[in-house]
Amino acid sequence: MIRTALVGFGDSAHYLHAPFILANPAFRLTHAYERSKNRAKEAYPFLTVVRSFEELLTNPEIDLVVINTPNDTHYAYTRQALEAGKHVLVEKPFTPTSPEAEELIALAEAKKRVLTVYQNRRWDSDFRTVREILDSGQLGELISYEAHFDRYKPVLNPKAWKETPSPAAGTLYDLGSHILDQALDLFGLPKTVAAEVWTQREGTGVDDAFDLRLDYGRLKVRLRSSLLVKEPAPRYTLHGTTGSFLKPGIDIQEDQLKAGQIMPGHPNFGVEPEELWGLLHTELTGVEVRRKVESLAGNWGIFYQNVADAILEGKELFVKPTQVLDQIRIIEAAYQSSQTGRIITL
Repeated sequence: MIRTALVGFGDSAHYLHAPFILANPAFRLTHAYERSKNRAKEAYPFLTVVRSFEELLTNPEIDLVVINTPNDTHYAYTRQALEAGKHVLVEKPFTPTSPEAEELIALAEAKKRVLTVYQNRRWDSDFRTVREILDSGQLGELISYEAHFDRYKPVLNPKAWKETPSPAAGTLYDLGSHILDQALDLFGLPKTVAAEVWTQREGTGVDDAFDLRLDYGRLKVRLRSSLLVKEPAPRYTLHGTTGSFLKPGIDIQEDQLKAGQIMPGHPNFGVEPEELWGLLHTELTGVEVRRKVESLAGNWGIFYQNVADAILEGKELFVKPTQVLDQIRIIEAAYQSSQTGRIITL
């Protein structure tokens, strides 16, 4: 049994973490750290709420801390937790800088603690389906891969820290960390990075749009995001030598969790409606095929089961911190490219 504490209790902890911890018998959710609010206790009356992070760290009955605090605090909280001998699961982005990520990786190894990052969108319905299509070979050699993480948020976020310049602030760190992680998981490190990172909405102090281009030789990868997209393009567009696959929409797990009606373990959890299925257009054994492809169910619980297996049985992590270190390095290269107008070789 992994005795678990939530550090911070905003929407991420409430809807994206707690339901999967509670659904998995390998975990026991016991504590939450909130400096002043009482959201954790209101949502889960059985939790012990503490007002001091140090109180969590000195509690020998807590094995794992799940860090859901503002981006610029991730490094400090993770370092303190590892030094206290806790296993750590930290929300994305991992750290603001690659040297900070390297330090945490070395510290986790020295302390023999599990350290991972919540790159849960590897288990989105849409991305799981994209991976299945690629693995099936139905597109032939992949030539072009484009992924979007767009939203329509013309009004600035009421959480001031999300619109204020600070380490790891902005859409590239916030949303880019997801689709960049997916691309790296599929294709590994690119040869070069070219990027534009800019601000579209008036009044914000952070970037809210980006266009990344990753060069893998014949394969070209493009990752894009904007907070001013009213009518979204396909979330994924893949073109290969024998076919194409277009996938609209976005995984429905978050909406289901916030609605509170269908939770992890329900047979319809993470199951997309037909209107969100992707379109496959290819040629199979000389026959032209153009059809919808039923989406695989999304399931972020797979991530949590792997964390349990890593802590209890020493199994290999699906999301290794060294992989996320590569992600941070590419984000740094993207900012460098955007600022200088140059293509950055990795």
